[in-house]
Amino acid sequence: MTSFNRSTSRRLKKLTQIPSVWEGDRRPLSSSPTQPRDSEANGECILWVDGSQGIVRGMDVIAPDIGPEAIVRTLMRAMEHPHSPAKPARPQRIVVRDREIQFYLRGVLQDLDIAIDYAPELPLIDELFRGFSDILDSQIPDLPPQYAQILQDKAFAIWQAAPWEFLEEQQILSIEINKWDVGTLYASVMGMLGMEYGILFYRSEDSLKRFRAAVLKDDESTQRLEEAFLKQDCLFLTFEQADDTEEDEDEIGDLADLPLSEIDPTFGNIHPLEGLRSVLYDEEALVVLVALESLSRFIRDHRRQLHGASFPTLSRRYRISIPQSEESTKSVSITVSTMPQMAAELEEMAGFGVEAQEIEDSDSPTFRSLRDDLIPEDSFLSLGVVSWEMLEYLYKGVNCHKVGEIKQVGDGLPVILIQTSRPKAKTVIENLEAAGGLKAICFNPGADPFDNNRYDLGLLQTQNDELFLFGEFLDDEPTHVEARKKWNQRCKNTKGYCGLIIAKGLTGASRGNPQLKDMMALFEARSLSPKDLGVGTLQLMPQLQFE
Repeated sequence: MTSFNRSTSRRLKKLTQIPSVWEGDRRPLSSSPTQPRDSEANGECILWVDGSQGIVRGMDVIAPDIGPEAIVRTLMRAMEHPHSPAKPARPQRIVVRDREIQFYLRGVLQDLDIAIDYAPELPLIDELFRGFSDILDSQIPDLPPQYAQILQDKAFAIWQAAPWEFLEEQQILSIEINKWDVGTLYASVMGMLGMEYGILFYRSEDSLKRFRAAVLKDDESTQRLEEAFLKQDCLFLTFEQADDTEEDEDEIGDLADLPLSEIDPTFGNIHPLEGLRSVLYDEEALVVLVALESLSRFIRDHRRQLHGASFPTLSRRYRISIPQSEESTKSVSITVSTMPQMAAELEEMAGFGVEAQEIEDSDSPTFRSLRDDLIPEDSFLSLGVVSWEMLEYLYKGVNCHKVGEIKQVGDGLPVILIQTSRPKAKTVIENLEAAGGLKAICFNPGADPFDNNRYDLGLLQTQNDELFLFGEFLDDEPTHVEARKKWNQRCKNTKGYCGLIIAKGLTGASRGNPQLKDMMALFEARSLSPKDLGVGTLQLMPQLQFE
């Protein structure tokens, strides 16, 4: 048994011993089944009370699996640093209601001249714990107990369906319910940007559009954005990293990379007059439940159509069962529909609806247009090399688009690395595959007539002969100049073969240095010189144009 150091015993014996009896106990705060499993109410409370004066001298809340030493630590604070208005002191007698605690304290406190007695009841502590339990048990749970488990299950079904992989926030789905004073909900899916994952169920089109307009204003301050956020009228489901996950959130990067066991769904409501609350009441829980179930079925039935380049017109009616309902109605009919017209309106508000400018040059028939909408703006970009050994691993474990046998000369295959979030990386890969794959990589001269700067423009040419801008580099920047020299030499070694690697992990610990597990696709291609491409110097204007 652990005992006090002699110096600690001497220090405690110097405290004034007062003629009082202290009650001590350790017990659960609440046994209510309505408390969440990670709630602090499921901890245990240690109390030391001066029964003679009727005051609490020390209190701690601990996890149930902490050993008996905890009750001694709290007792020491009750003696040396008690809660006001008590003064430092040690009692003549201690009473506990647990035989194991009694024997443990007798062994630990044997040098302090304190009697340790047993009593089946502790009147003061019993009364205090009754009060604690009443307070805790009267707290409203985050979800109604009768719907909590099924709502969790529906949330995880949505997480696994991952609608954010193919639906953007402005691609709204209407969910017609017509029950519980709710007409139609307008679902906006968050997550394609790889930042926040969830679904907002707006109660009106007006609320959705007003919030979109507010966040798109350039002059919005943080305070005004917060005000706009709280003026939304919606129910929500969001996903967060579980509190007990050991990894640092900054090191995880994309939440979608975590296993299901480390994901926590959160439900709630936002209303201009209520603000934000992470609690759903009975009717709200039923509304979210049938909305999630009908949305899951709609995604299952129309996943292929929703994956397309355009947002199609689709509609489907479902009969959804209502579990444990006190109403006579056992099911409700729900209609889920896409809203292409609203999506177009929201895209126009955001300025998305501008088509790529066509490049008019009759002497360059090998491509149709120059675009800058393939590579996400916030991507990490680098010129480098993949060793021949690593290349073999990529062939075995990554989505590879090979162009043929490459002679292994030099230190490896020259590559352009594009690192972004996982959802954006998947979109880039899908767009390249839809264009037939990657045909060539080229660095072409560019000029800005406004500041007289000269640029080295990185271009990707797809198999359908479209050109995409992936980077703008000052042509006299030393780091880039050196990287370009190495690129040219490596391409010469490989007889013009090079590659493009698309990787995830932009916000994680592997940012700028993706590991094999982060690499999602390799597109092999040919390296073209500006002469081979034959487009001349490009002018950097509001749109890229030829001289």
